[in-house]
Amino acid sequence: MKLTVATRSAKKSETKKLRREGKIPAILYSKGEEGREIIIDGVDFKKILNTTPTGTLSSKVFLLEGLGKTLKAIVKDIQYNITTYEVIHIDFEELHEDKLVTLNIPLVCINIVDCIGVKLGGIVRQVIRQVRVTCLPKDIPQQFELDVREMNLGQMKKLSALEIPKGVRPVVSLNEAAVVIARK
Repeated sequence: MKLTVATRSAKKSETKKLRREGKIPAILYSKGEEGREIIIDGVDFKKILNTTPTGTLSSKVFLLEGLGKTLKAIVKDIQYNITTYEVIHIDFEELHEDKLVTLNIPLVCINIVDCIGVKLGGIVRQVIRQVRVTCLPKDIPQQFELDVREMNLGQMKKLSALEIPKGVRPVVSLNEAAVVIARK
């Protein structure tokens, strides 16, 4: 995911002007440094949002070009206009290859259609939608998958059922219920 960025000033009047021009003001945070005020093209970011599955933006690594070198970053926070739902501000965190990063990885249930409990009239209740982990940037998983095919009515799967790759350490307890097959 490539984004072209440019530096900007922190003046409020300039920020409003940039938004009218279709740009999105943002801040790039880096460990040990002050945040850098940047701007990104609103159309480019909207294209990325439209092609990114719901709930997976937190695990996407962006390549930010235009600051003298290409930087890797993740979205830490995003602000929307409450009436139009347009993106009005983004906080990025720069990734350093040798420093751990903590982020939320989406949890996706697979084989719901083939689930025994669903075929018997139950529904899949996903209790946890994201798993907080710590890892190096090279080890960031796109998502975790939990296969529910063999689950029957009333059964539950915990986070311990996830296949967690080497180098990824969950911050949450793996004894928590992740998904339940409940009666309607």
